[in-house]
Amino acid sequence: MISPAVLAVLALAGYRGTQLLVHDSILDPVRERIDTWYQRKPESTVRDAVVTLISCVYCTGWWVAGAVLATWLLVTGTFDTAPLLVHGIEWLAVAGAAALLNRWDDSRKDGA
Repeated sequence: MISPAVLAVLALAGYRGTQLLVHDSILDPVRERIDTWYQRKPESTVRDAVVTLISCVYCTGWWVAGAVLATWLLVTGTFDTAPLLVHGIEWLAVAGAAALLNRWDDSRKDGA
């Protein structure tokens, strides 16, 4: 089980990774290419899923949180120290905390 401090750091990393993939201008060219690819065949279910994934902070955040948690567990050698169910709950916790950070960030933009 991860500590609250580690959870906070992983949530911050998940939040930042999600912001990078969904909003940051450094990846605008990639997102534009994917949008152009989608526009050539917008009725494609796969293309629709890809565009939804890269434009939704909750969709992207879920997978980014999983990647951040898995990387941390593997690098620290703690993946085998708890049952898979516990890691699933940790994934939910990291993704949930990162989503709260995204909600807080979005609410600040609306009020400004």
